[in-house]
Amino acid sequence: MRTESLADPLKGRRVLVGISGSIAAVKLPLVVSALAKRGAEVRCVLTPSAAQLVSPVALASLSRQRCYLDADQWSHTAARPLHVELAEWAELVLLAPLSATSLGRWVYGLGDTLLASLLLATEAPVLAAAAMNTAMWASPGVSRNWQTLQDFERVLPLGPGAGLLACDREGAGRMAEPESLLLALESLALWGWQRDWQGRRLLVSAGPTREWFDPARCITNPSSGRMGVLLAQAARLRGAEVDLVHGPLQLEPAWLDGLHCHPIETGAELQASLEALQPKADAIAMAAAVADHRPKQRFSHKPDKQDLALAMEAGWEPIPDVLRGLVERRPAGQGILGFAAHTGDVLPQAQAKWARKGCDLLFANPIDRPGAGFGDLTNEGWILGPGEAVQRVEPMGKLALAHRLLTALAACSGGHG
Repeated sequence: MRTESLADPLKGRRVLVGISGSIAAVKLPLVVSALAKRGAEVRCVLTPSAAQLVSPVALASLSRQRCYLDADQWSHTAARPLHVELAEWAELVLLAPLSATSLGRWVYGLGDTLLASLLLATEAPVLAAAAMNTAMWASPGVSRNWQTLQDFERVLPLGPGAGLLACDREGAGRMAEPESLLLALESLALWGWQRDWQGRRLLVSAGPTREWFDPARCITNPSSGRMGVLLAQAARLRGAEVDLVHGPLQLEPAWLDGLHCHPIETGAELQASLEALQPKADAIAMAAAVADHRPKQRFSHKPDKQDLALAMEAGWEPIPDVLRGLVERRPAGQGILGFAAHTGDVLPQAQAKWARKGCDLLFANPIDRPGAGFGDLTNEGWILGPGEAVQRVEPMGKLALAHRLLTALAACSGGHG
């Protein structure tokens, strides 16, 4: 039963997109189009300033729904106030971009526009993605209002990143990219706005490693890095500071937004990076697919086939067990989650590996089943935990699985002595 909806928590959801007056509003048609293509019901509300930056006609066409403006708020033919009707219709609200003006209205409880009234009336979860000039973002008033918003119920605030802004200034204030907004909205649909990882630091490894024969050839695997990166992003959205050590990824670059990234290639580089970062981590998720062996001889040039065959005959050397090393070195209270990809009868192999590694949790998945291997949108398997407990994980989207694993890992962290 691997359907599209299994991997997509936004399919069939009622999503209200509120757009306020920041130049970042020009990115929202891409988001609206993507939501509609994924089967969400989408309605858009624009502030007067936003309507000068992005076409209401375009948004109506992309969403297949009417686009609402301030002039629509009050009508003698309407049985109910429009802001109340829209607030109750929405299952999820995406507020992007959130400008300084709209932030101030919201924090101080002002309802002088359709969008402002709607935000006061809705009881749906809200993803609020800020965007503005660097100096505006750093101003005391905006900082104070943004800090106040952190305590709002049902709100997931998404602060801006740094980069080149429309005002030609480099610095903080750049709204998250459409792919990042969609990922955060998926997380909001699956988990909500709760930040139970607030104040914790998570160390995640993701993607494949590469062990080189020469500048042109290497041994690697087809891992895309999706599972590890989704774990990292889910933890960030739940409040964690996240270090991501990753090999070459096959993912949208925007999926790395907000993470402390440490790119590597080889198993030795992975091990060194993890060892350096481990002391500061409250928990570790070892999702990288590390090669088991590397060639003893590496050429600095590309040899012909005969010389390469001789190098392969020279043999292989094992790569140190990175996960086992993390377990042996961990400080008190640090929880560790490992991963095991197997074929055939997975559970007995995973139980033996979990006993060998000594980690708190081990997620084992069958890579020889459709929808559960490298690069797939979905996964399934077993979670092995304390007391030899085994939980069967039915097929689900990898972001949903990431949240489930994070909840289990949070329960295992902080208890070692």
